[in-house]
Amino acid sequence: MHRLRTCAARLRPITASQTAKTLSQQRPAVTLRTFQPIRRYTAPVAAEPFLNGTSSNYVEEMYYAWLENPKSVHKSWDIFFRNANAGAPPGTAYQSPPPLGMSLAELTQAQSLVRAQPNVEKLVEDHLAVQSLIRAYQIRGHHVAQLDPLGIMDADLDSSVPTDIITSSDKLGFYGLDESDLDKVFRLPTTTFIGGMESTLPLREIIRRLEMAYCQHIGVEFMFINDLEQCQWIRQKFETPGVMQFSLEEKRTLLARMVRSTRFEEFLQRKWSSEKRFGLEGCESLIPALKTIIDQSSASGVENVIMGMPHRGRLNVLANVIRKELEQIFCQFDSKLEAADEGSGDVKYHLGMYHRRINRVTDRNITLSLVANPSHLEAVNPVVQGKTKAEQFYCGDTEGNRVMSILLHGDAAFAGQGIVYETFHLSDLPSYTTHGTVHVVVNNQIGFTTDPRMARSSPYPTDVARVVNAPIFHVNADDPEAVMYVCNVAADWRATFHKDVVVDLVCYRRNGHNEMDEPMFTQPLMYKQIKKQKPVLQKYAEKLITEGVVTRQEYEEIAKYDKICEEAHARSKDEKILHIKHWLDSPWPGLSRVLKGRAEMIRGRTVDWALGEYMAFGSLLKEGIHVRLSGQDVERGTFSHRHHVLHDQNVDKRTCIPMNHVAPNQAPYTVCNSSLSEYGVLGFELGFAMASPNALVLWEAQFGDFHNTAQCIIDQFICPGQAKWVRQNGIVLLLPHGMEGMGPEHSSARPERFLQMCNDDPDVFPKITDDFEVRQLYDCNWIVVNCSSPANYFHVLRRQILLPFRKPLIIFTPKSLLRHPEAKSSFDLMLPGTHFQRVILEDGPAAQNPSDVKRLIFCTGKVYYELTRERKARELENTVAVARIEQLSPFPFDLVKAETEKYPNADLVWCQEEHKNQGYYDYVKPRMRTTINRAKPVWYAGREPAAAPATGSKNSHLQELKRFLDTAFNLEAFKDQV
Repeated sequence: MHRLRTCAARLRPITASQTAKTLSQQRPAVTLRTFQPIRRYTAPVAAEPFLNGTSSNYVEEMYYAWLENPKSVHKSWDIFFRNANAGAPPGTAYQSPPPLGMSLAELTQAQSLVRAQPNVEKLVEDHLAVQSLIRAYQIRGHHVAQLDPLGIMDADLDSSVPTDIITSSDKLGFYGLDESDLDKVFRLPTTTFIGGMESTLPLREIIRRLEMAYCQHIGVEFMFINDLEQCQWIRQKFETPGVMQFSLEEKRTLLARMVRSTRFEEFLQRKWSSEKRFGLEGCESLIPALKTIIDQSSASGVENVIMGMPHRGRLNVLANVIRKELEQIFCQFDSKLEAADEGSGDVKYHLGMYHRRINRVTDRNITLSLVANPSHLEAVNPVVQGKTKAEQFYCGDTEGNRVMSILLHGDAAFAGQGIVYETFHLSDLPSYTTHGTVHVVVNNQIGFTTDPRMARSSPYPTDVARVVNAPIFHVNADDPEAVMYVCNVAADWRATFHKDVVVDLVCYRRNGHNEMDEPMFTQPLMYKQIKKQKPVLQKYAEKLITEGVVTRQEYEEIAKYDKICEEAHARSKDEKILHIKHWLDSPWPGLSRVLKGRAEMIRGRTVDWALGEYMAFGSLLKEGIHVRLSGQDVERGTFSHRHHVLHDQNVDKRTCIPMNHVAPNQAPYTVCNSSLSEYGVLGFELGFAMASPNALVLWEAQFGDFHNTAQCIIDQFICPGQAKWVRQNGIVLLLPHGMEGMGPEHSSARPERFLQMCNDDPDVFPKITDDFEVRQLYDCNWIVVNCSSPANYFHVLRRQILLPFRKPLIIFTPKSLLRHPEAKSSFDLMLPGTHFQRVILEDGPAAQNPSDVKRLIFCTGKVYYELTRERKARELENTVAVARIEQLSPFPFDLVKAETEKYPNADLVWCQEEHKNQGYYDYVKPRMRTTINRAKPVWYAGREPAAAPATGSKNSHLQELKRFLDTAFNLEAFKDQV
């Protein structure tokens, strides 16, 4: 008996599904003997098909365990032994366990329905097959849903159809069915709601209803959720026939919201066609989507909604969801705004707002907050959650019934940014939970210029949400009613279960990444289709007019939103004259112009920045050096300057990399757009460089300050690499940097951080020897440069790989200088015998009569061109010398000393465009003082100290520039500071 108890105990933990699987799979040979313990059951064990392959000893043990306690064995054994004891004929005592979701009573009823038929086993198998078919649609129906408005992409990046989804009658064979079974009636399990009030349906109708529920404009991912109640809740919402019905009033409200969303973008495009605004064109349904979530949540008792989002569509959300006054938005396009009006601030599409108003649908007060967000995509996620948690805590909302959060995401960032995963994992932690967040993904199906097939490994950008069992509702954004329904369900889910939920708006981006960007360079086929795509407002309006919901005249009345915008625009002027400045050069009409321009430069034996880089890479490749360049949008370049990958304008994915065709025996060139992750990708490239000392490995940030989210890699691995890990590494970081008057984001690559971590001593003048330059490089922890000429950039890239050792190289690269007419170099500066210049000395009129020079200005980078332009305008070319320090670290003590000694009567000035507490000043000043043995002061000309890298006002930017240039050239300016 002890052995039998042990056997029973061993069986108890096994689940029903596990036991059923075991019974169906264990089939070793069986000894043919009678099963004696059951007196009236004298047939051999082999007569029971389900026991075929099961040893009689095992069956006997199961029988004794059953006699002791019928509940100690699986239900299928219990039924078998009961039937056998009751005298069931051999071969009929066993009943298969019910399928998942079907009760034993339902199975028995289904079996009783078919026992009278001539082929009992076939009919039972057919019923089980239908259960599997229904489950297949619930699990994988989203893979064939019509999600892409353009009809050219697969939202899951896979064009194949799952084998178990019925797309034609010949696929019925997968389930052992054929076309003759389509009109047979089958009983529906309790795990589906496709029957409505009916419990049986013909197979043909079952398939049709499954297609309507899971394979139209909505794709539902939920079957990975391990809670049956939650799965049943979702099934009811999407499977119940006729569930997606809207009243005439709801449709008219939806149309009005689509009008406001669309007309707002059109108005901005007309008024400020050359300004960045990151418009919503291609996903206009986002506005009614958010308003639907807020309406439904308000009806559930929510009083406070806290939102976070990236820049795309932000102005539209501020205007039409948060309801910020239109004149307050429009006036921020005025380049003449004073700092007193908006502070140093940020650009308009980063700003947030707080507003309390009446929700017109529910007639309840609601507070809406949009948290200010930098261009570090997804960085706002934990900030929003923390703010939401605080609001819940301070109002005593322990269940999240009154305060909730909504997070908006871009598809590339949602998949690529690690902070998304980290924030999801806070969602159920007791001290961090906000009791459910509604996530809305604006799925452009493109990053900046990066194809999603190159940006993620997961089928969907939303797959990260599966880690917390959040249901994911994919929806075609060109179907506003489907969007509205999904958002209603999402808000209901959050209110019911207080858990995260994701709405994936599969859409497109009608313009480039911003209104000044040309997307045809890299996505020609997509944008040819987009140009032909009828706007969603037009399609929906035509649909409602056809349905008789509105007349053409009523629609025209609803569509008069332009008048509201015009009136707000008039108020925004406030008797001021608008002077709209172009932020960037006009977009180029075609790639052939890029190649033609390069050819013309070569004929003139000059290079710009992009061509200098091209020639540096090409020369190394020809010498057998592998070059690898990776980062966000590096194939084309953030500023549309590089174009290292040419795209066929008619054939998808057909590309050419000219750099791989430089010479017959050249090394390969690898250039690759990366995932939208800095932390992960920079770490990867660092590892690549560790393993490949004879390759030039470069990582380029989309903007210089994007290295912020890779700071761990920089601080822990790159900066102290040789000292900490005893490993040399030659990785190159390309960080676009420069004050261009476009706000604090993307202006500064934070050179002060890198310089602060340099290990050269500012108070010790080194011993100058013949090998001083190379010895300095060997002793430093990394090299920091800011090249002002294409030739110097060419040389520093080549020097990086030609050195007999490896050091990390930090390069602050330009933005406006990429096309600056003066920022070009002659071939003569790149010929054999030329080299990288650590300092570019003054070579103009001032250098001819150094004793007459009253001021020697040292600088680095772009500000040099502003200084020389101002010097010429003031006619000071004979009395003011300007020298460029191109290599900041290790500091060129020897060259700086020689240059200062050349001008004995000159004041020394360090000039930078960055704020005084940023940039290079704190690094350069003590080293210059050491160089001249503190014989004279080193004056500062630049912006005053500030917390942010730059002002958000273009007018303030220009005033600051004028002020520090005045200081740099006013020969009396520093008298009072002595």
